[in-house]
Amino acid sequence: MKYVDEFRRGDVARGMAAQISRLVDPAREYRLMEFCGGHTHAIARYGLTGLLPDNIRLIHGPGCPVCVLPIGRVDSAIELALRPDVILCSYGDTLRVPASNKMSLYQARAKGADVRMVYSTNDALQIARDNPHKQVVFFAIGFETTTPPTALALLQARQEQLANFSVFCNHVLTPPAMRHLLAAGDAVQLDGFIGPSHVSTVIGSAPYAAVAEEFAKPVVIAGFEPLDVLQAVAMLVEQINQGRTEVETQFTRAVTHEGNQKARERVAQTMVLRDSFEWRGLGQVPHSALAIHPDFAEFDAELRFALPYRHVPDHKACECGAILRGQKQPQDCKVFGIVCTPDNPLGSCMVSSEGACAAHYHYGRFVQGATA
Repeated sequence: MKYVDEFRRGDVARGMAAQISRLVDPAREYRLMEFCGGHTHAIARYGLTGLLPDNIRLIHGPGCPVCVLPIGRVDSAIELALRPDVILCSYGDTLRVPASNKMSLYQARAKGADVRMVYSTNDALQIARDNPHKQVVFFAIGFETTTPPTALALLQARQEQLANFSVFCNHVLTPPAMRHLLAAGDAVQLDGFIGPSHVSTVIGSAPYAAVAEEFAKPVVIAGFEPLDVLQAVAMLVEQINQGRTEVETQFTRAVTHEGNQKARERVAQTMVLRDSFEWRGLGQVPHSALAIHPDFAEFDAELRFALPYRHVPDHKACECGAILRGQKQPQDCKVFGIVCTPDNPLGSCMVSSEGACAAHYHYGRFVQGATA
């Protein structure tokens, strides 16, 4: 496939790995967090850890929007879906996330709830047009990458006066989560971040400057192909060796300093920053999520249905929270691959296509030290 296979060449990967081996200082350890689950899957799928020197440790981060969604928010979505007047629309992975009492949106649908998987916000809008006597709620999740489509849906709903359409907004933000990880008292020790390129096609590279400046940790924004990740590792190693703590972009083929100005304007027009938001594994993270702008209050499902938020603790046997904080690996969980599998997930990290547990179940569970 043109412009994809070029970034998956094994001979080039081995050459880049040899270059990294020459760059590293054998007397020190390099602890690098790949923030996004897309990077975690690339690392596991292509066996990148096995190419790297032993003193480079790649640590999973919380960059999976399905994984970090707390149980209480899923409970609220299920509560909405079970209302006889509601059609709940959601992206696919979210439907399988276990909530309270082992309930999920899929199971709610089996009980008669009208839950529909959609591929875009346009699908949800069309369902609202086709069902004028039903309340259609779009369960919006995702990082900055998926906020512009939600913003456009809100603008379109206002233009068409779709009174039966609303959004249950659960969009979360990347840089505040990075800062929260570094500021936490029990934080895992990190030397740098591999940042998600799809997020930065929207927000640009500039918002990561606070992480680099405040915490003196370099950030390299990287693409999701194996050669992208290896190049990002080399760039981070060079920065660490030289004592630099800068924001650099490996994925220059799509990421700019300022990002997509039009997309950012649409998001600012329709959404506002929350004071705080609960993340699974991280707890309450200040200024880390978006809510519907007061000017679009008529399309805010939390207001329309008076949804209260209730904190719900994770399953006691599930280590998803520690994995999302980078403190544990999937194989450290006693139920990994035994009780908790993709067909029978106990926690969200095994559900999502970007979850660390799913990555290791599919690609790394038979490899010793797959993330060491």
